[in-house]
Amino acid sequence: MFINGPLQLHLLADVHHMRFETAERFDKLEWSAKKLEESIGNFKTGLGGGGGGWVEEAVKKLEEEEMNWEGSFGNNFYSGLGIEEGKRKVKEMVIEWENLNVVGICGIGGSGKTTLANEICRDDQVKCHFGNRILFLTVSQSPNVENLRAKICRFITGNDGIDGMGYDLVPKWNLQFEWGIGTPMMIVLDDVWSLPVLEQLIFKVAGCKTLVVSRFKFPNVCNATYDVELLRRDEAISLFCHSAFGKTSIPPAADSNLVKQIVDECKGLPLALKVIGALLRDQPEMYWVSAGQRLSRGEPICESHESKLLDRMAISTQFLSKNVRECFLDLGSFPEDKKIPLDVLINMWVEIHDVDPEEAFAILVELSNKNLLTLVKDARAGDMYSSYYEICIMQHDVLRDLAIHLSSCGDVNDRKRLLMPRREAQLPKEWERNADRPFDAQIVSIHTGEMKEMDWFRMDFPKAEVLILNFSANDFFLPPFIDDMPKLRALVMINYSPSNATIGNFSIFSSLANLRSLWLEKVSIGRLSESTVPLKNLRKISLILCKINKSLDESVIDLSQIFPSLSELTIDHCEDLIHLPPSICRIQTLKSLSITNCHNLEKLPPNLGNLKSLQILRLSACPTLKMLPPCVCDLVWLKFLDISHCINLKGLPEWIGKLSRLEKIDMRECSLMKLPYSAASLESLRKVICEEDVFWLWKELKNVNLDVQVAEKCYGVDWLDDD
Repeated sequence: MFINGPLQLHLLADVHHMRFETAERFDKLEWSAKKLEESIGNFKTGLGGGGGGWVEEAVKKLEEEEMNWEGSFGNNFYSGLGIEEGKRKVKEMVIEWENLNVVGICGIGGSGKTTLANEICRDDQVKCHFGNRILFLTVSQSPNVENLRAKICRFITGNDGIDGMGYDLVPKWNLQFEWGIGTPMMIVLDDVWSLPVLEQLIFKVAGCKTLVVSRFKFPNVCNATYDVELLRRDEAISLFCHSAFGKTSIPPAADSNLVKQIVDECKGLPLALKVIGALLRDQPEMYWVSAGQRLSRGEPICESHESKLLDRMAISTQFLSKNVRECFLDLGSFPEDKKIPLDVLINMWVEIHDVDPEEAFAILVELSNKNLLTLVKDARAGDMYSSYYEICIMQHDVLRDLAIHLSSCGDVNDRKRLLMPRREAQLPKEWERNADRPFDAQIVSIHTGEMKEMDWFRMDFPKAEVLILNFSANDFFLPPFIDDMPKLRALVMINYSPSNATIGNFSIFSSLANLRSLWLEKVSIGRLSESTVPLKNLRKISLILCKINKSLDESVIDLSQIFPSLSELTIDHCEDLIHLPPSICRIQTLKSLSITNCHNLEKLPPNLGNLKSLQILRLSACPTLKMLPPCVCDLVWLKFLDISHCINLKGLPEWIGKLSRLEKIDMRECSLMKLPYSAASLESLRKVICEEDVFWLWKELKNVNLDVQVAEKCYGVDWLDDD
C-alpha cells in the first residue's frame, strides 16, 4: 500500500524540489503573455483604407476601454465599492486561519464572486504568502474532471511546466498525506456547480489551500464560506455611473431621480448595473424614461433566486435591434466557459442573418460595448508560431443563461433554437418525446460525450440551417438525422477531448447539398470517395487541430471536383500535413488560402500559380517550409502574403515584383538576408512587417508610400490552458 500510494507522491515531491527554481521563468512567461494582450495586431489583413481599418480601430477602442476599466477597478474606485471588506475577510481565511484547508466564496450569478477571487490572487500579500504558487482553474457545469485533476496534481508536485504527464499518472484517490512541499500554495476552483465534481478536485495536502468559488454553498467540503454581499445604494450608483457616464457620480446634466430609480431596480447586483448602465450610455432622455418604466413593471430581483436575475437581464435585450438581439440569443448555442472562435460566429451569422462579415463584426462590437459579451484575444495567436492575431468571444454565465432562457420559451417543436445547455450523456428526453413531429429550429446545438449509432433517434429538421456539435470523445458517430436537414448551411464540429476523435458516418456529407460553411476541430478526417456528390455550394472549410490522414491527397480525391465553389480554405495546427495536395490549385474560385502552424509542411505544389482568384495567402508558422515556389509570382490578384515565423524560409521568389496588387507582407521571424531586385516593382505595396535586420533593406527601396514596421517579439503559453 505504501508503494502504491504515498511513495509515488514522495517521488513527485522530489521532482518539485528540483524544479522549484524555475518558477521565476514561468512568471516571466506570464508577464510576456500580458504584454501580448497590448500588442494585438490587425484583424484579417488589416489593410489601410479597406474594411480592416475600422475593425482595427474598433479592437483598439475595446482594448483602451478594457484597460481603463481594469485600472479604475484595480485602485481606489473598486476599493470603494465594498470589495475591500470582502478581500479582507477572504484573505484572513486563506492566510491567517491555518486550520481552514478549503475556503468558499458564494453568491448569486453576477454578484462579483470571480472578480473577488481574481483580486485575492492579485493581492501582493497573498502572492507573497504563497510564493506566487497560485493555480486558478475554471470548473464549469460540464468539466473535464480528469484533465483538471491532472493539472492540480502537476501543480502540487511542481511539474506544472511539464505537458507529458498523462491521466494515468494521476492518483485515483485524493491526496491526503501530510508531506512537506516547501512553499505553501493555493488552488482556486472557480464556477463550481456540482458537489461530486468538487469532491474529486479537493487534494488534501499539507500547506495547500483550496478556494472554491460557486453560486452554491458546500458545507460538507468548505471549512468556512464568505457570502458575497451585494452593493449598497451609494456603491451601486458609483458602479452604474461608471458604466453609463464614465464617472463615479451622477453628472449634473443627468436626471438624478431617474438614475436612482434605475439603480434601485438593479438591486445592487454588479452585473446588472454594469450591463444596463452600458445599454443606456449616450442614449436620449426618453430612452432612459422608457427603460425605467420597463424595469418598474418587472418583479423585484430576489437575492436567492437566479431566475429573477434573468428577468432583469432580459431588459438589456429589449432595446437591441431585432438582428442584434437574434445574434445575442445565438450565443447560447455554445458551451459555457469556452472561447467561441470569431470565425465560427461570423460564418454562422453571415449564413442565417443575411449580413456581410463586416456587419457581423460590428454586431459583436455593439454587444461587447453593451457588456453582453467579451471580446478577448486568443493567446494562441500570440505564440511565436502564429500568423495573425485572432479574436475570440467569451460570455458571462448569467448572460449565457439568459440567452438560453429566452430561446427556450414555448413548445419545444416550435423553438427557433434547439439547445442543450450543458453536456449530457444522451439527447434530452423532451426531444425524444416530441420526435414524432417536425422541429422548426433554425439552429440546433448538441453537447454530448461519445455517441454511437444506437444513441441517436430519428428527428426531422426541415428548417434547420445551422448544426453545432459540441462533444468530448475519442469516437463520435455523426447523427443520422443530418439527412433530414435539407436546408443546412453551416456545420460546426468541436471536440473538447484531449485527443482527436474518430468520426463515424462521414459519408453523410454527401447529402449536404446546400452546405456553405464547414468547421471541424480536433477530429480525424475521414476519406471522401470519388463517388461523393460534389458540394457545389460549400464556400468555407476550416480544419483546426485535425488529423488529415492523407484524406486530401490527389490519389484519393480531386478536391476541385468535390468543392468546385470553395472560396476560403483554412488549415491550422494539422501536424500530419506534409504536402499540400496539387488538386487544390485547380479550385479557380479560391480567394483565401491559410495554412498555419503546420510544422511538418515541407513544400507547396508547383502549380500554385493557377489560383488566379487568390487574394490572401497565409503560410505562417510552417518551420519546415524552406522555399516558395516561383509560381507564387503568378498570383496576379494576391493582396496579402503572410510568411511570418517560417524560420527556415530563406528568400522571396526572384520575380516577386510581378505581384502588382500586393498590398501587405508579414515576414516577421523569417531568415531572409536579402530582397530580390524585383521587390522595387511592388507598386501597390503599402505595409511590411519584418525583423530589424530586414527593415533597412525595405527602406532602401525608397518607396515613399511604404510603411515598414519592426515586429515586436511577444511570447506566451496561456493557450496551453485552453482545453
